[in-house]
Amino acid sequence: MLHRIQSSPAATMRTSRRGFLKLVAGTGAGLTLAVNMPAVAADSSATGANSAGNVDVHAFVRITPDDTVVVMIKHLEMGQGTFTGLTTLIAEELDARWDQLQPEHAPVDTARYKNLHWGAQGTGGSSAIANAFTQMRIAGATARAMLIGAAAELWQVARRDISVSQGVVSHTASGRSATFGELATAAANQPIPAQDSLRLKDPADFIYIGKENLRRKDTGKTNGTAVFTQDIQLPGMLVAVVAHPPRFGSEVTGFDASDALKVKGVVNAVQIPSGVAVLAKDTWAAMQGRDALKVEWDHSQAYRGNSTDMMADFRKRSEKSGPVASSRGNTSSVLGQAEKVISSSFQFPYLAHATMEPMNCVALINDTGCELWNGEQLQTIDQAVVAANLGLPADKVKINTLFAGGSFGRRANPNSDYVLEAVQIARQVKGTPVKLVWTREDDTRGGYYRPAYVHRVEAALDADGLPLAWQQRIVGQSIAQGTAFEAFMIKDGIDSTSVEGAANLAYSVPNLRVELHTVKLPVTVQWWRSVGHTHTAFSTEVVIDQLAKAAGKDAVAYRLALLKEHPRHAGALKLVAEKSGWGKPLAKGHYHGVAVHESFNSYVAQVAEIAVHEDGTFTVEKVTCAVDCGVAVNPNIIRAQMEGGIGYGLSAALMSEITLEDGQVQQSNFHDYQVARMRHSPQIEVHIVPSAEAPTGVGEPGTPPIAPAIANALAAATGEWQTVLPLKGARL
Repeated sequence: MLHRIQSSPAATMRTSRRGFLKLVAGTGAGLTLAVNMPAVAADSSATGANSAGNVDVHAFVRITPDDTVVVMIKHLEMGQGTFTGLTTLIAEELDARWDQLQPEHAPVDTARYKNLHWGAQGTGGSSAIANAFTQMRIAGATARAMLIGAAAELWQVARRDISVSQGVVSHTASGRSATFGELATAAANQPIPAQDSLRLKDPADFIYIGKENLRRKDTGKTNGTAVFTQDIQLPGMLVAVVAHPPRFGSEVTGFDASDALKVKGVVNAVQIPSGVAVLAKDTWAAMQGRDALKVEWDHSQAYRGNSTDMMADFRKRSEKSGPVASSRGNTSSVLGQAEKVISSSFQFPYLAHATMEPMNCVALINDTGCELWNGEQLQTIDQAVVAANLGLPADKVKINTLFAGGSFGRRANPNSDYVLEAVQIARQVKGTPVKLVWTREDDTRGGYYRPAYVHRVEAALDADGLPLAWQQRIVGQSIAQGTAFEAFMIKDGIDSTSVEGAANLAYSVPNLRVELHTVKLPVTVQWWRSVGHTHTAFSTEVVIDQLAKAAGKDAVAYRLALLKEHPRHAGALKLVAEKSGWGKPLAKGHYHGVAVHESFNSYVAQVAEIAVHEDGTFTVEKVTCAVDCGVAVNPNIIRAQMEGGIGYGLSAALMSEITLEDGQVQQSNFHDYQVARMRHSPQIEVHIVPSAEAPTGVGEPGTPPIAPAIANALAAATGEWQTVLPLKGARL
């Protein structure tokens, strides 16, 4: 299959030693691929190489004379595999050698490195591969064409007679060949190829995409060479730890740092809007100084509520009609007349992100501007927020993006909370670099949680046991409200992140109504791995199981009957049923539960096998997973992300919750905010649905189905569904 790219006026531009090459390609409604390609620096010699001896073929590929192909990665590598995935796309079309490819985080440059789904530079929503799939392939194909052009001119042969393989450009008839590095300087002076001449590979010719044997490109994490924020050491650097308010809404009225300053290594204490920071020569001294600090708090405007009362209020709200997120048919009338109605109420607690690397950031402010070192997830927003805070133009805020030890949404904070903290501290010690460190306790109690929710679902069945009507009321806080994302994520008062996965229910139900009550509370909230799908998948998949039982039908067969218009849901479900041995006898005390859900345009079905023990506790023994994420760029990474998503969701299903008492978070570290450990991990088996569809995300879609699959397995064992998370009875 020949992929042709629309031509543009830029296709006729020629490189110069002082110029820039620009390639612009439009694909799909509202989607523009902009690839600015700095060819050679202004101080270049006549050979076309810049002062460093490197030649920038374009914004995403830089080929050096030593034959290294540097791939600029516009998305944060936080464990999800973007360094490998995006490099794979370049490698495929460039026909480079895998070991010569070296990924690097791209600088902040929204025009060149924006997320094509958002228009801003940043990572999230399982969008890295999805938004960059064509863009990176075009970049690789462009670089390849320019290398071929350079060889054709040097050897005076036809382009069509030149081949490229494993980083070598060859002309078989004359026996000539050259490495990329040998051709890099000449290639920089080649014209941009006309876009309609770029032929992206037919999938049948892929040598990297879809292959199993690629070594990950972030291997520095296994040998200690990877650089995280905590690894940054700058001359004269101070470490800052912040005393945050004990309640949401509390404010500092005064502080006494005299005891803190007595701690060896402590050099200063400064007030910032979010608390009081202690600066020291090392982290331990800063922590001890913070503990010795005396802070006076004004709690007059603070939140003093508790989780029990909050959930009671949510449940009460769920009994009343609210703003409509989705509606078809006449749900209320059908429910009022139906002979058989299933009604369930669901409850979900606040959840912390619990990243292995808590929040941290290094900031340096001097007369030239501000420089940051950080596992940076929202480059455009953080740069703009910091610039506004300091009264600087955005280009005076330089961000060095480093590896991040997980995020699960936490580092993509719309308010730039911890980044701004680092800057607010550093501006008070201008000229001194400051490393802000959040302890585990700071991170657990620091807010920005997955919101707490209550759902109430009523569903009516017809005489054949099929759903006639479905009414779902969701109560919880808005993630987008009051942020830069509000304008496009909240419509008519409905936060799309609160209702996603429910408002677009895939199952065939003629009468559907989903309502949302948005509650305003001072507790700060934020997206958490798979966002709204964390709770909507649970409620919808448990209700579907309840309906199947009421209809006397097999849970998989029942779902398939309702998914006739959704073949990709059905395909994942059929594959997982086959691979898990659904319907076949299990060992004594073992039970199966199933769930299927679409999120971020990927379709994931899971079967959980649990064992119920003599003491009444249960363990999750095995999870079989099937995923349809379109073209599988890196199958091993897809499996790893499904496994990680299942493990992450297992914590929420079995043990994790944040609770409040008198406005204070009760949990502090992993001893009381528990997460799944190795002993809780089931055997996980992942199967990828073969697909030629465009690739979609895998970082988040593995999480939503696991909790309902476990709950449905428990119901198979006990006959009753638990509808409050975390589930009770897990052997911890």
